[in-house]
Amino acid sequence: MLASALYNYDDAGKIVVLLRDGRKLMGTLRFFDQFANAVLEGVCERVIVGEQYNDIPLGLYVIRGENVVLIGDLDTEREELPPHMVRVSETEIKRAQKVEREASELRGTMRKRMEFLDFD
Repeated sequence: MLASALYNYDDAGKIVVLLRDGRKLMGTLRFFDQFANAVLEGVCERVIVGEQYNDIPLGLYVIRGENVVLIGDLDTEREELPPHMVRVSETEIKRAQKVEREASELRGTMRKRMEFLDFD
């Protein structure tokens, strides 16, 4: 979506914003500027872990433009998730997120310990 297209954007439509840290935010665009700074209303963060997901409500959100990777239309009429995805509670998804983060950190520390073997 070009910046000029955002100026004519319908207030009733929702957008999705992908942030540099990997988070996906969905909400209604209320303001943006030439630096991609944006204000979104009614924001939800879509968290996906494996085949589980949850939309965590955040409310009004101000996003600094340097953190924006992608801004796009969100088609609310079309189901954007595959049918095998399971919606879980916020506590369950946060628990799954924590387990995934700890497993990733463990893999990272194991790689560091194995660097001296120089498998390359």
